[in-house]
Amino acid sequence: MWQNWSLRTRINVLLALVLTLGLAINIGRLVLDAAPRVLAEDQSVIRLTRAFIETIMDEVNGAPDPDARLNRIVGDLGQLRHVSVIRQPAAARPRPPSGEGARATPAWFIALVHPDKTSVTMPVTVAGRAETLVITSHPDDEIAEIWDGIITQLIVGSLVGFALFGITTLVVGRALAPLSDLADAMSRIEAGAYDARVKPGGAPELAALCAKLNHLAGVLGEAVEEKRRLAERTVSLQDLERKEIARELHDEFGPHLFALRAHASALMRLPDTVPLDVAAMRRHGQAILDQVNEVQQFNRRILERLRPVGLAELGLREALGALVRLWRESRPEIAIETTFPDNVVCSNETAELTIYRVVQEALTNVFRHAEATSVDVTIEPLQQTTAGHRRSYTRVRVRDDGRGLAPEHKLGFGLTGMRERLLALGGTLTVASTGTGVTIEAMVPAEAA
Repeated sequence: MWQNWSLRTRINVLLALVLTLGLAINIGRLVLDAAPRVLAEDQSVIRLTRAFIETIMDEVNGAPDPDARLNRIVGDLGQLRHVSVIRQPAAARPRPPSGEGARATPAWFIALVHPDKTSVTMPVTVAGRAETLVITSHPDDEIAEIWDGIITQLIVGSLVGFALFGITTLVVGRALAPLSDLADAMSRIEAGAYDARVKPGGAPELAALCAKLNHLAGVLGEAVEEKRRLAERTVSLQDLERKEIARELHDEFGPHLFALRAHASALMRLPDTVPLDVAAMRRHGQAILDQVNEVQQFNRRILERLRPVGLAELGLREALGALVRLWRESRPEIAIETTFPDNVVCSNETAELTIYRVVQEALTNVFRHAEATSVDVTIEPLQQTTAGHRRSYTRVRVRDDGRGLAPEHKLGFGLTGMRERLLALGGTLTVASTGTGVTIEAMVPAEAA
């Protein structure tokens, strides 16, 4: 049941229990102190009464009528609140007085505090006769005062407890008021309303929590907006790439197919000529072979753009080596230095393909635009700790000594696509230019999927 209570209910119940326990302890202390207090009052009254009687007995015996004088003194002592004195013959047994207790005090409390009357006998000599005075304490007034004190303590303590309970409940309610706003804001954020905000209030801890939630909502909103822009950009890049492939297919395949059709038609007509022109047949056949070779090369380039040849069969290291060799053969005037570790193997195909594409795009930009004389390609594994979690990355760095980038230069579609691809995988891509070259650095997560 305790687990089902709200925080406010728990605090209120605990406060009520603490106040009730404190009041009970205080009243219990008064009850426990009552019996010793009444007993000390009894002993004190009886001791004082004995001392008083002992003091005045000489005066009583020296009076003209000692009996009358003693009776008058005993009567005067009987008017006192806490003691009564009874004169008895010496041979008579003492009898307890029939004094009335405080009517407002419960009998159970009197029985608990002072169950029996305290009486003592005091032998005296009056006019040569031995007599006995019975001195009895009457602590009823003292017990009534104690009981009244307990009742007063109970009433005042209850009123103070209720006042403290009410004040604390009000303070706790106001302090915890932001919790309902926090819950409402979380529900709105869960529903997609990332503009939901909570006004910081209440305790400093809750105010800090509200500020953190507001910051989290803002970050989530920016992340969702960035995700939307990324998806939109991805679709745009895909459309652009499809258009480029379609244009290349039209521009490249069209002429080759037309030439193949023309040479094939010419070959079909040659058998009808007399005499048969063997040289013309060979020319048309060689032309067809040349066109087929061009189509095969173009097909290889298209497949290379869509999927690197040999990546799955040979592995990332060999595929990168083949890419570098291709550029060295086509551009021998530019020196290419590579640093590939022996273990340049990623845990999944997506990470390997991403690394290959980054190197491919970076080298393409270097050879097309950088006017560089050398380029350095480095690939190395790296461990980074982010938010307490250790993650594995592969760092890809391509550095050239070309003319660099202008300050107002904007990245092309290739690098923009690579950056967005890496962001989608949880990595990063940075492009830095110092005026004497460009450095492209990519952090590819090892667990990219």
